[in-house]
Amino acid sequence: MNIYVVFYSEGGHIYKLAQAIAEGARSVDGAKVKLFQTEWLRASEKPASDKSEAWGRSFALVPFISAWELSGADAVVFGTPAKFGMMAAPMRHLLDQLGPLWADGALLGKVGSVFTSTTTRHGGQESTVTSFHVTLLHLGMIIVGVPYSENRLLPIRAFSGLNPYGASTIAGSGQESIPNENELGIARFQGQHVAEITRSLVLGRARSKRSSLR
Repeated sequence: MNIYVVFYSEGGHIYKLAQAIAEGARSVDGAKVKLFQTEWLRASEKPASDKSEAWGRSFALVPFISAWELSGADAVVFGTPAKFGMMAAPMRHLLDQLGPLWADGALLGKVGSVFTSTTTRHGGQESTVTSFHVTLLHLGMIIVGVPYSENRLLPIRAFSGLNPYGASTIAGSGQESIPNENELGIARFQGQHVAEITRSLVLGRARSKRSSLR
């Protein structure tokens, strides 16, 4: 089963969450996980080397994805920073090119999940993820969030992105604001949860297909 983690990142916070989600997904047997980023709409969006190097390696090296390539996934986990309570323009640009895949039903029944970041605690994390879900529903995807069986969602005193809709982080300025271990743990759980559900769906469809051929 193919699981794509598709993100748009500026300062690296979303990239760090994407890495954690990919790590969690890879822990599930049979998961083939690929990391992609959206195209930049402006040259100014390209991550500066002095910023990206602070995250271990430059995410400028992560391959870009085109809209048609999404049809090769069994599940897609999308990551975007919040822009005024909604997804960032490069992510919206990618989704707006999915008309042909929508018309062909190419993403119908596949798993979709979302993660995000905001500059402040109440900067639109929930609205960004839930408004993103509207597009996934139009595409016929099966939405997966982060259930409260993930205990890291419960410590309300922690200064973390905590919600059942998708992993999130509070992104200030500078490397000191990197996602904390609680946020990364939730992201790993989300990746694993998506992969487990996807595996069940893929195996179930394979069994159903074999039965219909008998």
